Amino acid sequence: MLKDFRAFILRGNVVDLAIGVVIGAAFGAIVTAIVSGLINPLVSFTPSGSLENVRACIAGTVMRNGRLVHDTCLHAFKYGAVLSSIISFVLIAAIVFFFVVKPVNHLMEMFKADQPAEKPTRDCPECLSSIPVAAKRCSFCTAEVGAAA
Repeated sequence: MLKDFRAFILRGNVVDLAIGVVIGAAFGAIVTAIVSGLINPLVSFTPSGSLENVRACIAGTVMRNGRLVHDTCLHAFKYGAVLSSIISFVLIAAIVFFFVVKPVNHLMEMFKADQPAEKPTRDCPECLSSIPVAAKRCSFCTAEVGAAA
């Protein structure tokens, strides 16, 4: 049972997935730092200097003569945090697309072009196996198939 588990863990797919998760978490932390440290202060329109603190109070504020007297803001829509998360998601998606997906697709196309084209085949009249067109004898059933027409 331990041998099977070891074989499962050491398969390329599992190791690649683990590496991808770790790198993705680190990359997410970098993008979050960029968004909260650079982008949020630029797009913030509050004196707090952070987009995540932007909110719409539903109840709890006390106003007199158009001036804020007391702000408890017990119930609020914290839409600044949502906007910050959306910005993070869009940045991560764009970076992954342009710096991972596009280069990998380009490399796959390059390697696909280097592969030789498949040789033409025909079916053996006896066993219906696929054999090369130039074959005179079937490699599966050893029947003589004659020259290609």
